[in-house]
Amino acid sequence: MTKLPFRVAEHLSLPVIAAPMFLVSSPELVIETCKAGIVGSFPLLNARTTEILEDWMKQIAEALAEVEAAPWAVNIIVHRSNQRYEEDLELIDKYQPPIVITSLGDPSPVVRLVHQYGGLVFSDVSQLAHARKAAEKGVDGLILVCNGAGGHAGTLHPMAFIGAVKEFWEGITILAGSISKGQDILAAKSLGADLAYMGTRFIATDESLASREYQQMITESTLEDLIYTDAFSGIPANYLVPSIRKEGLDPNKLEKKASLDFSQVGNPSAKAWKDIWSAGQGVGAIKRVQPVSEVVEELKREYDLALASLLK
Repeated sequence: MTKLPFRVAEHLSLPVIAAPMFLVSSPELVIETCKAGIVGSFPLLNARTTEILEDWMKQIAEALAEVEAAPWAVNIIVHRSNQRYEEDLELIDKYQPPIVITSLGDPSPVVRLVHQYGGLVFSDVSQLAHARKAAEKGVDGLILVCNGAGGHAGTLHPMAFIGAVKEFWEGITILAGSISKGQDILAAKSLGADLAYMGTRFIATDESLASREYQQMITESTLEDLIYTDAFSGIPANYLVPSIRKEGLDPNKLEKKASLDFSQVGNPSAKAWKDIWSAGQGVGAIKRVQPVSEVVEELKREYDLALASLLK
């Protein structure tokens, strides 16, 4: 039995969140995923300025107010190095996205604000201790970022992680990590997740902000083309080795980043953020660039076939 509130579950065609991806998720991607029946989201820092961010949030809110669609979400970095934190909170209050996803810090101020207007707060966590802390802060959902996830990924196996979290957590549970096909969504549900969190699958879509070179690399890569390192953001993440080599770097000689710093996120001149590309271990399932609507239909077919095979 899902724990999702009716206002979230009502328009879902699949129990999926299209995860917020740095330099990839666009307003168009959010709008089209929501129209297709899955939760669309984007990182607030993808908009380089507060003015651009307000334009994006207005665009999404207006487009989705006119149609039956899944709810939309935004992702806010709550780490102290995020210099736009207060300004972005004000825009969350103004446009009231139904779901707010917090990363890398204490979600308490976000919880207080979002609950005032009736929204939900999900926090992404990659360790059991972080899951307990987020639960204590009153979040509505925990996003368990397991091994194999694109971008900032954890190291825990999804079976072990979700099992341990379920011992103390009764709220909404979202599972992330190497989920690229419909059968992966069903597997996440079978483990007890209410939603699957899918990022890499939506990089190679017409509506994404990813460059054609990035998308081509996604379609040509396998899990053997990934490296897990903290060299670029200070947090361990999965990156495409070919993107590292094209920047003249040796993947075997990367140096650990001295500290975690999000002050340059959104700055187009911050080369390490812009030109080193991320992907999850499910990257090998992606063979071509498609429109979002086609991706979601494909996922539905795979999900239904997998479910039918289990019911035989």
